Amino acid sequence: MKKYTIGIDYGTLSGRAVLVDVENGEEICFSVAEYKHGVIDEYLPDSLERLAPETALQHPEDYLEVLRTTVPEVLRMANVTKEQIIGIGVDFTSCTVLPVDKNGTPLCFLEEYKNRPHAYVKLWKHHAAQGQADWFNEVAHQRKEKFMGRYGDRMSSEWVVPKAMQILQEDEEIYRVMDRFIEAGDWIVWMLTGEEKRSLCQAGYKAVWSKKEGYPDKEFFTALDPRMTDFVEEKLSGDIYATTDCAGYLSRNGAELTGLLEGTPVAVANVDAHVALPAVRITEPGKMLMIMGTSTCHIMMSNEEHFIPGVGGVVEDGVVPGYYAYEAGQACVGDHFDWFVKNCVPGDYEKEAENKGISIHRLLEEKVKGQLPGESGLIALDWWNGNRSILTDADLSGMLLGATLHTKPEEIYRALIEATAFGTRIIIEAFEEGGVPIEELYAAGGIAQKNAMMMQIYADVTNKEIRISSSKQAPALGAALFGAVAAGAARGGYDTIEEASKHMSRLQDKIYTPNADHVKRYNMLFKEYKILHDYFGKGENDVMKRLKVIKSYAMKAKK
Repeated sequence: MKKYTIGIDYGTLSGRAVLVDVENGEEICFSVAEYKHGVIDEYLPDSLERLAPETALQHPEDYLEVLRTTVPEVLRMANVTKEQIIGIGVDFTSCTVLPVDKNGTPLCFLEEYKNRPHAYVKLWKHHAAQGQADWFNEVAHQRKEKFMGRYGDRMSSEWVVPKAMQILQEDEEIYRVMDRFIEAGDWIVWMLTGEEKRSLCQAGYKAVWSKKEGYPDKEFFTALDPRMTDFVEEKLSGDIYATTDCAGYLSRNGAELTGLLEGTPVAVANVDAHVALPAVRITEPGKMLMIMGTSTCHIMMSNEEHFIPGVGGVVEDGVVPGYYAYEAGQACVGDHFDWFVKNCVPGDYEKEAENKGISIHRLLEEKVKGQLPGESGLIALDWWNGNRSILTDADLSGMLLGATLHTKPEEIYRALIEATAFGTRIIIEAFEEGGVPIEELYAAGGIAQKNAMMMQIYADVTNKEIRISSSKQAPALGAALFGAVAAGAARGGYDTIEEASKHMSRLQDKIYTPNADHVKRYNMLFKEYKILHDYFGKGENDVMKRLKVIKSYAMKAKK
């Protein structure tokens, strides 16, 4: 009897389940469920009160609906029985956290709190806690906290503690009644197994936990706010488990949610980018993976721990046991291009794309792919959604420089692509200067699969060959690999993630190789990008932040 695992990948706008053959990693089929509530950034459901700027919330009911619809659907599509499923893995965009009661019930499910914004899930790109992150950084630096070195010396507004601080300062009742402040990935595992098992990966990168030192001490949390002295014990309590551990087994409730067999092994939750490493055959140091979607996460491993300024996190055993795994990222990549085509492309371009039967993205690529680097005279900063690495500042914003009356939409589109490539090069140089060499680049995600022009630009800008994942959903495949490890060899899976990766992951034959002439041209452009990056990003000119203050005043006046 054939054996399969299911990887469940929760993204920004949808969740998907992929059914994978344990023997060879073949992705048999997948099913996607769009979130009914999407990203809640203007109004709560059934509310007319506008949310604060930079808010990005979600409804946890959407996550449960993913389980109810996609898992039974892949079984039906493949004509596979629930007895053939030997394990389940879950990954999530992170840091995505929610307040729950002692039973794991999200506070927004309760009638008395459904109209309170802080009762909902705070999505990874919720940046309204930047003020709290700034205070966290100030206190940590005043106290000379050594743990800050693991996070590039700056705490992001996206991570757990600033988000919890915002709840406390803006709605103390919600803070008091929440029994747990939990990553959505850990919450899904709780819903599947009936047991709370905190992921080492999520705790390490997003909640300031380390294998050697644990969480920061009570004195630090007291310095943040005396009401947070017992934050860890009161809101984060729960043991930490390795990503290769089995979190438990499907409970009766979990079986009803998914249509699977009660007692099926469930892996510890994982972060979407991190879980994808073994899905592209990376189980050792020296290889950086770019997970390219709405945002990009850069993840790699090393034998050693190095503190790299501006890099988002280094965690022992963060992905594969025995190695230090490093994370960096760009907060705006696919979102960047999506914003442009929705807001800045003229109607005649839309008609042309429709007549040709291609997407507007493909049309723009065709119009500009023959240009030489620098030919448009444009350069951009890729901060349309703030900067995650290496500046770690959500208050930064995007910029386009060099436009004239002759500038065409496709040239701006290409300049935005080049900006994201330059942002990646900034990150790569920070790693290499910090003592973590990068010998090979890999890419996964929808953009890497679809946009050949963009991947060639990345190869030219970084002057490195790039290999592409064969999987159209590498995080989901990675989650399925960890599901196979949760099952173990005794059930037909694997005892180590290295073995699972060896048998279940694949790469495309195509490799993007740098064009030597384009490398030289991009080196000139990168020098200009670096000047702008430092000028606007390192405090010499805070005009972007001043503009945000002016915008905030105007929005308050309109209320």
